[in-house]
Amino acid sequence: MNKAIAILLSAALISLVAALPANASPRSENDEQSAARIKTEIAKLGTGPGAYVEVKLRDGTRLKGYIDSSEDNAFTVMDVKAGAKAVPYGQVKNVKGNNLSTGAKVAIGVGIGLVVLILIFKDHIDAY
Repeated sequence: MNKAIAILLSAALISLVAALPANASPRSENDEQSAARIKTEIAKLGTGPGAYVEVKLRDGTRLKGYIDSSEDNAFTVMDVKAGAKAVPYGQVKNVKGNNLSTGAKVAIGVGIGLVVLILIFKDHIDAY
C-alpha cells in the first residue's frame, strides 16, 4: 500500500514539473507583428487634426483624438479633454482611423472639378 502511494505521489510531482508554462516566444512574436501592423496603420493615417483615431489598448482603455506625433516606439494621441498621451505600439489592440484615403481624396477632387466645369460651360451644353 505504501509503495502504491509513493508511486502515485512521484507521478503527481513529475506531472507538476512537466506542466510548467512553455516559453512565451510565440506570443512575443505575435506582439511584435501586431506592433508593426499598428505602426504601419498609424503611418498611413498621418499626423495632425485631420488624423482622427479611436484607439483600444490591451488593458481595455479607449482613447479618442488625433495623432499629434509618431515616433519609432510610440505615437501621441491628442485628446481635447484629456490632453496628450504617449502610446507604445505594443500596447495597442486596435486602431480605427476616420480620415479619408488618398484615392478617396482624389475622387472627391475630380468630382468637384467636373461640377465646376459643368457650371462654367452650362450655356454651351444647353445650346446642343
